[in-house]
Formats: sequence, C-alpha cells, structure tokens
Amino acid sequence: MKQLLDEFSRSGIRELHIRKPDFELYLSTDASAARPQAATPVAAPASVPIAQPAAPSRPIVAPPAPISSLPDDAVIIKAPNLGTFYRAPKPGAANYVEVGSTVQAGDELCLIEVMKLFTAVRAGASGTVHAVLVEDGAMVEGGQPLFALVRD
Repeated sequence: MKQLLDEFSRSGIRELHIRKPDFELYLSTDASAARPQAATPVAAPASVPIAQPAAPSRPIVAPPAPISSLPDDAVIIKAPNLGTFYRAPKPGAANYVEVGSTVQAGDELCLIEVMKLFTAVRAGASGTVHAVLVEDGAMVEGGQPLFALVRD
C-alpha cells in the first residue's frame, strides 16, 4: 500500500477513485476535496433474470504448494512490490515457466502489475522450478514468496 501511495504522489495525478463491488479506494492531493459518497446498491427487479458467471477461460489449477512443504535448499523468489501476479506476458499466452521448467539466473518468471505499471520478476539463481506459490491473477504483497527453485 505504501508503494501505491508513493506512486500516486509522484504521478502528478490530483485525484484517483476506484470502485468495485467489494473494494473502494479514493486518493486526492486536495485536502479540501469532498470524499465521494458510497454508492447505494440498487436491487434488480424480480422479473430480470440474474446472469450466471461464465466458465473460466483458463484451466483450473491445483492450489499453490504450502511453503512448509518445500525442500530445505529451495531458493525462494519473492515479489518486489505489491500488485497483481501474472504468470504469462498477456492473456491467452503461455506461462513464462511451469513446475519442472529449467531457468537461468535472470530469466523472467512472471509479472507484477500495479496501476498499469508492470514489473518483471526474474530468477535470482539457475535451477528448476519446484513450486509456484501463488495463483495466477492473485494480489501479492512486497516480499511475498512467488516461486521455489531447486538449484541444479
């Protein structure tokens, strides 16, 4: 959250308002600005059918491995900052790496996105990807473990 606030302060943007069904964020550089009022939910008329969520477009994967089940010599790759974790360079593209992939130090493993700013996370060592510790599309915090590598 601190990084988000720092980025907002440096951006030159005077006001930012994000509203989602379960989250709202309002930032302003104007101390006298009036905070927006919370939206009042509107009930749908009874005659309108409620749409069912679409089936996921990507395969459902097993949940991430618990960090306690990793080998003692595993190299943990951590998130450099908070944001959304993406395993592929764009929707529909192949993931950068899979469990069992061999990587060299400096290879790109994933992207972290915050406010449309993408940060590539790179392997800090050569080895084999032993585990992916976060689900694709999940929010992560700075310092959160993302991958476990086993050195060759």
